[in-house]
Amino acid sequence: MLHGDVLYEAVKTLGFCVCVFQSENAENKEKDLSLQLSRIREEVDCTAARWKQLQQEKAELERMFEQKLKELQEQQEYELAALEEDLKTRYASDTDHLKAEHQSHVEELRTQQQEQVCIEELTAQHESALVDLRTMHNITMATLQEEHARTMRGIKAHEQQKASLEDDFEKHRLSLQDQVDTLTFQNRTLRDKAKRFEEALRRSTDEQIDALAPYQHIEQDLKSLKEVLEMKNQQIHDQERKICQLERVAQKNVYLEEKVQVLQQQNEDLKARIDRNLALSRQLSEENANLQEHVEKESTEKKRLSRNNEELLWRLQTSPHLSPSSSPSHRAFFPGPDIPPYPYSPGPGTPTHSYSPGPCTPTHRVVSPISGTPTHRGSPAARCSPARVPNANTLPR
Repeated sequence: MLHGDVLYEAVKTLGFCVCVFQSENAENKEKDLSLQLSRIREEVDCTAARWKQLQQEKAELERMFEQKLKELQEQQEYELAALEEDLKTRYASDTDHLKAEHQSHVEELRTQQQEQVCIEELTAQHESALVDLRTMHNITMATLQEEHARTMRGIKAHEQQKASLEDDFEKHRLSLQDQVDTLTFQNRTLRDKAKRFEEALRRSTDEQIDALAPYQHIEQDLKSLKEVLEMKNQQIHDQERKICQLERVAQKNVYLEEKVQVLQQQNEDLKARIDRNLALSRQLSEENANLQEHVEKESTEKKRLSRNNEELLWRLQTSPHLSPSSSPSHRAFFPGPDIPPYPYSPGPGTPTHSYSPGPCTPTHRVVSPISGTPTHRGSPAARCSPARVPNANTLPR
């Protein structure tokens, strides 16, 4: 092309010179034109030699460029293979770590669920025991109240019987005392009369006989009086036995009153125990409520951590910066449609998480949501910047 341009310029100059030669002095111009033509020929020869040299240099540079490009492509493929292997290893380690962490969270949640079930069982047992204690206390209180009422009725009946017996005893004692006094007076009178009769008999037997005639039945009267006295004494002994029985009943009443006091004290102790049990039940109920609230909070936190773990797993599986399938060498070795290596299609029971990074959020960085979650490493794609991978477009031509 350069040689053609030179020839074109030469022909153009030659035509111009011919025109000038025709219009002016032909002889002078012919010399000049011959000189110019020889000079142009020399320039054409130099230009042709230069063009051949440039063609040789161009071929040499193209050969060196192809050799360098081949070396760089081999180096790039080697580095991409190493990078892909590193990414696969890190992806596997991160996946195992997340799975282990998720399993630990699941085990912890299962342990907390078992603890909650144990707490609920203990609460149910405590409530059933409390109901049994209340029922037993009510039955015991009803029995004690019935026994107390029966005992009080018996005590009142015994007191009434005792009062009536004391009244009867006092009446009988007074009547018997009157009879004893009367009989004693009669006995003394009869003894005085007997003495007088004996004195009279000593004076005169006839007079004594006449005097004793009306008193022939005195011995029988005395015997009857003795029998009456014995009967009265027997009644007195009976009254004394009844009084002893009443005293025993009174002692029994005292014992029953002491027993009632003991039962009342036991009743008060049972009431105090029930109050303590009620206070303990309220305390256990409050603790149970607090534990349930704590368990609900922990469950909510574990669910949030589980969702975060699922989101991280989903992002690890679907993010083009984290998945090994998105590396350039993987796309070079496996051409085809852009299909993720592990498709994720959440079922109806799996929560679907959406993630839309903000304007200042890097798309290749994994942010740990809470302090309890271990800090994950950044995306390996961040260390694989285009500055480190040679590109054919950046090579000198």
